[in-house]
Amino acid sequence: MKTRLAISLVAASLLASSAAFAQSTTAEGAANGARAGGDIGGPVGAMVGGTVGAAVGAGLEIPNAILGGIPRDDSVVVHERVVVGEPLPDTVVLRPVPNYTQYRYAVVNDRRVIVEPRTRRVIKIID
Repeated sequence: MKTRLAISLVAASLLASSAAFAQSTTAEGAANGARAGGDIGGPVGAMVGGTVGAAVGAGLEIPNAILGGIPRDDSVVVHERVVVGEPLPDTVVLRPVPNYTQYRYAVVNDRRVIVEPRTRRVIKIID
């Protein structure tokens, strides 16, 4: 019974905050999910977390050709740390990612970042 509860908690936490665990690649999503799942539910949690993380990461893959086409101009300076899983400040203007309109990008502190527009959370740092 405890194992099922742990698996449920791990899966729910990973799905609820998928942007924080996904780095826009399947491998990174699996690694991050397994690490988080292992912290919460031990070996079984790591297995479930890795599977969920891989699925989330696969769903966020944006081809390198598109990422390379995102311009570096108009960088905005912010004093907060820019990290995956954390939202950007409201002062940062988000622009649509070409051919992937469900995402936005910004150039912050001379680094290009991919953002989930509804939450403004960073899902990938390109440079």
